[in-house]
Amino acid sequence: MTLPFPVTDAPDPAAEEAGRRLFATGGEFLKGVVAMDGMPPADRIEVCFAGRSNVGKSTLINALTGRKALARASNTPGRTQEINFFTLADSHYLVDLPGYGFANAPVAVVAKWQALLKAYLAGRPSLRRAFVLIDARHGVKEVDEQIMSLLDASAVTFQTVLTKADKVKDADRDAALDQTRRALARHPAAYPELIVTSSEKGWGIPTLRATIATME
Repeated sequence: MTLPFPVTDAPDPAAEEAGRRLFATGGEFLKGVVAMDGMPPADRIEVCFAGRSNVGKSTLINALTGRKALARASNTPGRTQEINFFTLADSHYLVDLPGYGFANAPVAVVAKWQALLKAYLAGRPSLRRAFVLIDARHGVKEVDEQIMSLLDASAVTFQTVLTKADKVKDADRDAALDQTRRALARHPAAYPELIVTSSEKGWGIPTLRATIATME
């Protein structure tokens, strides 16, 4: 039986090399944006990363680029309220969206961030795909469903990436995958494959690099 939302196969050698070459540039921080008029020109392929606070988003971006501190992880979940743009070579933007699901931010701050996120998702013609990060220890939560529904409404294709896969036993990881698949079945914008990663162990990093490098 073919599973819905299978785990993406390891890339073929050509795709893996394309990913290696793209990310060998290391990436550079371009700017943090707090309003739509601060967005850089939409002149290259763009992918964004979204995830709950403490899902390992900054660590994953650092693992992809091979830079230990390119994306800075905050000790206070939800503290960073900017959309951060990073460049890869002259061909790609990596976009780090603020972590969501934090409980301690003021209501006004959350509302402002939500408005900026909606405007960004609706207004970036160069945005090819969003990567929604799900912690393998916890699976999809209600707040993840909310961001997925926003991506559905914005007609932005999103691909789910399980993070911290090395932190759980095989059976628990399989259970998280099954629960994630059931959740994704409710979202028309969901890309039909999953990527399983561990930034610490390097699992899935070549696959994610190749996915981004070979995107048209």
